[in-house]
Amino acid sequence: MTVLFDQAENLRSLVRSRTRASVIAITSGKGGVGKSNIAVNLAIKFAKAGKDVVLLDADLGLANADVLCNVDLPCNLSHVIARKKELRDVLTMTPGGFRLIGGASGLARMADLSDEDRQRLVSALAELEQQTDVILIDTGAGISPNVLSFTRAADDVLVVTTPEPTAITDAYAVIKVVTRDSPSRRISLLVNQVRSANEGRVVYERISRVAKQFLGAPVLDAGYMFSDEQVSTAVRRRMPFVLGHPQCAAGQCITQLAMRFLQNV
Repeated sequence: MTVLFDQAENLRSLVRSRTRASVIAITSGKGGVGKSNIAVNLAIKFAKAGKDVVLLDADLGLANADVLCNVDLPCNLSHVIARKKELRDVLTMTPGGFRLIGGASGLARMADLSDEDRQRLVSALAELEQQTDVILIDTGAGISPNVLSFTRAADDVLVVTTPEPTAITDAYAVIKVVTRDSPSRRISLLVNQVRSANEGRVVYERISRVAKQFLGAPVLDAGYMFSDEQVSTAVRRRMPFVLGHPQCAAGQCITQLAMRFLQNV
């Protein structure tokens, strides 16, 4: 308990030291690696540290952050794209203390935006950056133009993978494309659903070594997330695990992630 208290105090100190909005894009090479769940719970951690946090669910066409938070959205990004609402009009407060901009689910048009629509969203994000402390962008998986438009808009890109070979291969592909598309972006790697700390380190070292050798790109170590049954339970209950099970293994990993990430920016 003392360790968790100390971690929380350290996290609050780190977040208070920020003087400008930080924009973090959370992305992955393939779906199903837990990217959205990490984005939601990380947003809660920053909010609990006293920051004004906005999470943009930019997994366009397959958005689910609202489901994970158990909130009903009267409006979402589809209304912004249709020019019926402004981005600031679709902000919804969540039980976790952050504001959510929900994406649309099941709309093919959202998954394939025009250049003009993407630019409108990015411009609106730039305005929002002046009005908040932290913006987290939960992008779609892969390397589509939609995804790259949001990684370009971010200060930092957090790539999420699992130890599975296909996820590792796709994570490296994302790092490769983002590095070439936006050389100045800081890229971090988080290994999710690990069985041990050593497994997480092995995956990170493997990807970072190859990225340095063939891309000349440094990849920061964002740590790992333990495979935790409480995470699955929380998803079924539609309650973020840091709210329902704050002391679980995954909850401690999220605290470490927030602290480590802030130290790297």
